[in-house]
Amino acid sequence: MHAFDVLGDPVRRRILELLADGELSAGAIGATVQAEFAITQPAVSQHLKVLRDSGFTSVRPEGQRRLYAVNSAPLRDIDDWLDTFRRFWTPHLNALATEVARGKSQRRTQGSHHDRS
Repeated sequence: MHAFDVLGDPVRRRILELLADGELSAGAIGATVQAEFAITQPAVSQHLKVLRDSGFTSVRPEGQRRLYAVNSAPLRDIDDWLDTFRRFWTPHLNALATEVARGKSQRRTQGSHHDRS
């Protein structure tokens, strides 16, 4: 399965978001995802399998639990591919950052003028 096919599913994206903060048990992932997406435990297990089989997650046993973690290699591959297109949005984001900074500077200047009045 292609990386974008894997990430195209909102449940799988959410699972990766949950794992971004560190390892979680399959049960903890399942409880969150089932509540948010109203899907069954077997459906969550299938999404975990897709993520594992495609290399986006790793799993390790700990007693009766299975702990999942993000595997960063496929994400780096996607980032490398996106790098080709980053030039389309980076200048816009840089311009936005400049405007935000300009607005903060103007507010500080106006605030200090008001303080003197």
